[in-house]
Amino acid sequence: MVADVLVIGAGVVGCAVTRRFALAGAKVVMLEKGADILSGASKANSAILHTGFDAPSGSLELSCMQAGYREYLEIRERFNLPVLETGAMVVAWTEEQREKLSEIERQAHENGVPDVSRLTSSEVLSREPHLSRNALEAVLVPREHVIDPWSPFLAYMIQAKALGADFHFLTEVMGGAFDGETWTIETNRGSFRARTVINCAGLYGDRMEELLLGHAHFSIHPRKGQFVVFDKAAARLLRTIILPVPTERTKGIVLCRTAFGNVLVGPTAEEQDDRTRATTDEATLRQLVEKAEEMVPGLGSMPVTAIYAGLRPASDKKHYRIRVEPDRNWITLGGIRSTGLTASLGIAAHALNLYRGMQEGRSSSIEPVADPPEHPVRNISEEMPRDWSQPGNGGIVCHCELVTAREIEEALNGALPAGDYGGLRRRTRAGMGRCQGFNCQAHLAAMSKDRLLLPMAVSEVPA
Repeated sequence: MVADVLVIGAGVVGCAVTRRFALAGAKVVMLEKGADILSGASKANSAILHTGFDAPSGSLELSCMQAGYREYLEIRERFNLPVLETGAMVVAWTEEQREKLSEIERQAHENGVPDVSRLTSSEVLSREPHLSRNALEAVLVPREHVIDPWSPFLAYMIQAKALGADFHFLTEVMGGAFDGETWTIETNRGSFRARTVINCAGLYGDRMEELLLGHAHFSIHPRKGQFVVFDKAAARLLRTIILPVPTERTKGIVLCRTAFGNVLVGPTAEEQDDRTRATTDEATLRQLVEKAEEMVPGLGSMPVTAIYAGLRPASDKKHYRIRVEPDRNWITLGGIRSTGLTASLGIAAHALNLYRGMQEGRSSSIEPVADPPEHPVRNISEEMPRDWSQPGNGGIVCHCELVTAREIEEALNGALPAGDYGGLRRRTRAGMGRCQGFNCQAHLAAMSKDRLLLPMAVSEVPA
């Protein structure tokens, strides 16, 4: 079979692109070298739904973020996806930072986010009484919210699969060639043919260009971010996302609640060469905890539930790295950093427009699906009812996160079964609580035996 489109990579962008092209009526093949969706850079992020208030004015990043924001809110109820309506404050802690707030407010208005406004110190503390009295002023962004960072993309891929998209995991691209009409992509699991290739390889986007096009138009410089997760009891201390005044290099360290009932602080911004492993270190984690306690002193008495680190596919330039090769039926969607979670749906729509532009003057058989199927996913957030409160759930398997046997079985047998332990965790939250799987891991291993592409003993190793 010759597919219309072959998507490389199943991160947030690859999942959104696969869905968008399937909805457009294309025959889509998706290749992912990991065992599950979101197994690369996309598995670790701060889960904030951004308005684009601080994005570069007039940029593609801004338009994709705002388009993605609108589409997510439009479809979320149909897919049973949560939104924790927190709002955000960009807080100035020093006089130097306070001087920058006017520019942040001005840019937000220029970016089409008119409800952004200034708050005095007393207004900040009225909204967040547990915040440090050292807060001088803030810019309030009412529509910055928190979401579940994993379930949307599961929903997108289930819909794409129902529309005929074909997924291949543990499938690494080894080479390929374009004969003027069709790409033949060689992998460790055989060859695949498609008329158009869309490169969504994230941390390996530049290497994919070099491998298949002969040279890369950009270079990836992996940027590690470490995070600390406070116990659920900490959630009573905070209701608003606390954002720093950004610098040229990074948006800075964020403090916010999560959709799962915890409080998160991070990420750091650490350059490294390794594209595979994101390690944590005690000194940096302690600094994150101290930073969180400076902002919300009450966190000093709260235990830490989890720590983790992720990699962002930063590139040699700050903007998205989009490459279109009409003569070779190729699109690269690269350099998508911290805004990819929000922008993914907008990026996917942009990619479809680029594809249609390449098809002008050519015969094309794809037509949008008139009445696409929609399959709501099971809620795993604390913002809506959970399965543990429903009858017939088979009992609790993970007591820290109240994950039921029924949820585990659905994750293993569903329309897009988990491929490894990480995928099982992202579908259910099992093993993500206070004991980090100490008490439920044996039960999970027994339930998932011979049912994962990578057995738990293998997939527990950090990717």
